[in-house]
Amino acid sequence: MNNELLLENLRCIPDWPIKGVNFRDVTTLFKNPEALQEITNEMYNLYKDKGITKIVGIESRGFVMSSAVACKLGAGIVLCRKPGKLPCETVQESYAKEYGIDTIEIHKDAIDENDVILLHDDLLATGGTMEAACKLVKKFNPKKIYCNFIIELHEEFPNSRKIFEDHGIEVTSLLKF
Repeated sequence: MNNELLLENLRCIPDWPIKGVNFRDVTTLFKNPEALQEITNEMYNLYKDKGITKIVGIESRGFVMSSAVACKLGAGIVLCRKPGKLPCETVQESYAKEYGIDTIEIHKDAIDENDVILLHDDLLATGGTMEAACKLVKKFNPKKIYCNFIIELHEEFPNSRKIFEDHGIEVTSLLKF
């Protein structure tokens, strides 16, 4: 993987959304065709032999790579969204955040027990959103679940990966900080 290309195209915004946070903005990776292709190819290579049938993209930046990689893998895509955004009957999972409770949901008919699921989001920090997504997907009893991130903030949150590995879920990240 061409880490240099990705790092050159990753925008970092100091003190956003609050002082002391160095926000990693993946949208600059998406707008660069070479960086987008690099991420797509790398994710494809990581999962091409895993039997992935559906990719669950976490709102909203997770939708971008989920779609691109699903096309290459010949898999479907499932949208994991905030409440009230999906038109049919849904299954929900709530989780604690720094400033309260949040909820995510997917359509009730989105996944079945024959599916091999790849959950994807742009960034692993505390792991709260992805942990909730894993719990949500587990309600459907799929054959297997994998988790993937473009960026992992390992130095700031060294135990986040362990949340998933303790449950037998393989985690991959393209860039680690």
